Amino acid sequence: MAPDRTPLKVAVPNKGSLADHATTMLREAGYRQRSDLKDLVLYDEANGVEFYYLRPRDIAVYVGEGTLDLGLTGRDMLIDSGANADEVMALGFGATRFRFAAPGGASMTLSDLDGRRIATSYPGLLQGYLAAHGVTARLIRLDGAVESSIRLGVADAIADVVETGTTLRRAGLELFGEPILESEGILIQRRGGDAMPGLGQLRHRLDGVLVARNYVMIDYDVHESNLEATTRLTPGLEGPTVSGLAKQGWHAVRAMVPRRSAQQLMDDLWEAGARAILVTDIAACRL
Repeated sequence: MAPDRTPLKVAVPNKGSLADHATTMLREAGYRQRSDLKDLVLYDEANGVEFYYLRPRDIAVYVGEGTLDLGLTGRDMLIDSGANADEVMALGFGATRFRFAAPGGASMTLSDLDGRRIATSYPGLLQGYLAAHGVTARLIRLDGAVESSIRLGVADAIADVVETGTTLRRAGLELFGEPILESEGILIQRRGGDAMPGLGQLRHRLDGVLVARNYVMIDYDVHESNLEATTRLTPGLEGPTVSGLAKQGWHAVRAMVPRRSAQQLMDDLWEAGARAILVTDIAACRL
């Protein structure tokens, strides 16, 4: 039965890697998502949410103006937009780093950019960064392929998203300076906005997805003589669950552990005397 309230209006990226990650996460959190990419609006009646599929760069503007309640976008796009919106929570996907690069950049510092031309797709973000560091430069706004701007003579350096750095090296560019920004997908809300029905539920569900992605459940059997040693390895979130087994002197232990270290943990538990060690995925949770 549909909740008796005004629908929560949430903006979702309509294309690109952020769109894929955002819709997958929302599905995992129990929300309906569109099956036809031509759909611009989808109403999830069961959860009282209207999803609007928009250009990633426009989402912060709509949320900042109060047209929509919440949005899933990138931290870089929020800062670049200058919109009247704030980050509510990080979503753990779409991680990127913004760096400076130039020919011979390995020997350059940030101060070397003073008075130079810098090509970027994020002038709002970059302008704020340079101003905070006392650097004055001319910004050349480009929509993409900024690494070509130096070869074509319109810029002296670039500020761009860097993943592996392969594209920059092929263009004869070298990274320099500290990262301008470390970005990822985030949930945003209008600055100073009131608490709204449905926001708490959405946050709890998204938190649950993050935990389920980053943790696994580990179960094992252990003799009481090794119980203390093994439970030190698996403290869980609020302590492991320990139950007696039918076999005299043996116990079953269950705990949540970080996914990234699960394989090493299994090795360590075996060495500490644990047996019948099992690792299982967590589909959803509330902590």
